Amino acid sequence: MDLDDLSQSGIRRIADYSPYLDQLAGLAQQMGLRQRSNLTHLETALRNHWSLGQNSILSWSQLDRSILILVVPHYAIAEYTASTSGELPPRVSPRFITELISGDRQLSISQMQKVARLLEIEPVNIPLREPLTGSAVETQIIEKMIRKYGINYVPSRAVTLFDIVGFSLLTPFEQMTQLNSLSYSLNSAHAKMLEQDVNIDFARSSSGDGFYIWNRDDGLEASVNLYHFMHIVLADNAIARSKTTTKAVPRLRACFHVGSCYEFHQAEGLNPTTHDFIVGDVTIELARMIDAALPGQILVGDFMTDIESHTDTGTLRVEPNIDAVTFLERAQGNLSQLSGMVLSGEKVTAIKCYLTGEHLGEGQFNIRRLTIKDKHGLSRVAFNAKVNIYRELAQPILLGIQDRKLPVPDPA
Repeated sequence: MDLDDLSQSGIRRIADYSPYLDQLAGLAQQMGLRQRSNLTHLETALRNHWSLGQNSILSWSQLDRSILILVVPHYAIAEYTASTSGELPPRVSPRFITELISGDRQLSISQMQKVARLLEIEPVNIPLREPLTGSAVETQIIEKMIRKYGINYVPSRAVTLFDIVGFSLLTPFEQMTQLNSLSYSLNSAHAKMLEQDVNIDFARSSSGDGFYIWNRDDGLEASVNLYHFMHIVLADNAIARSKTTTKAVPRLRACFHVGSCYEFHQAEGLNPTTHDFIVGDVTIELARMIDAALPGQILVGDFMTDIESHTDTGTLRVEPNIDAVTFLERAQGNLSQLSGMVLSGEKVTAIKCYLTGEHLGEGQFNIRRLTIKDKHGLSRVAFNAKVNIYRELAQPILLGIQDRKLPVPDPA
């Protein structure tokens, strides 16, 4: 097909092969049809090397009229860091592999050669129809393609877990209706935040009894937006519960945590899914926290994270080792942008989110650290969170459990 005669169906095929062109539609419009066709050709080649999930693509480098990629069997990543015997060290360190599958995946030619030598593999050359332009948009799309066909490590990801109380005791029909109701609350909350110009590129993965939700965007603002997203979901659910007398709307409990995870795409038919999955320390902690949560409770994990922000001059500033309490203080200061949101026909005038604790007198409260022990005998610390959403002409929506209603901890 001549590029000048590229039909609308051809453009649709580009979108089918490269869903990230749709996700970056505003940027991709800057590219001509030849450049888009070139990326379609690249995506097809990457998918072939991925081979239904048999292989994982680690990195890429740009040449004049081609790119180099590093392709390994999906099981090889674990084998690289395993000892070949009880005495010999692994071929490469776990830290090296972690760094390789974190962040940007583009390597210089010299870096590609060194990594290939360490892993004892030959880079694969993919000829292109025409040279890459090297533009930021093009590079960003290729990065997303490479990540889709590999495993990605994220050292700090904010994730929330919504869990339907008593899910296993419901009939299959009730389970279906409650999952559908929760799914609607997720979509409704997303739409309401977009109406307030609060961007959140959220992803979801089923936990069986609910959903893990995370923001694909990184940084403090993305994590804070996810925390407020959790509030709006719970508020939408609470309003729906108040209007029904059936079991169509679930009773929820929720947890929020920040930690490391691996992200990947499973095979769906002959292609990787367009949505991603996560597993790692953050999902493990959330699963163990939710088991201890009471109906209606909101728990926040005891995490440490780095906060990235930009100064007035545009310089990136990193605040290391910010704890959960400080994070929540930053989240409270970010709530003004949600004022004016309409919930159940009433405009929101204020939102207050806080961690609960004991009353110390004179209007002062501490923050109670809850110790949670799981079935494996492992302990972790969490905080009980409350959210009060005030509306103009309606009763406030009070989410979470008051501290005085929590079980008294056993004496040490």
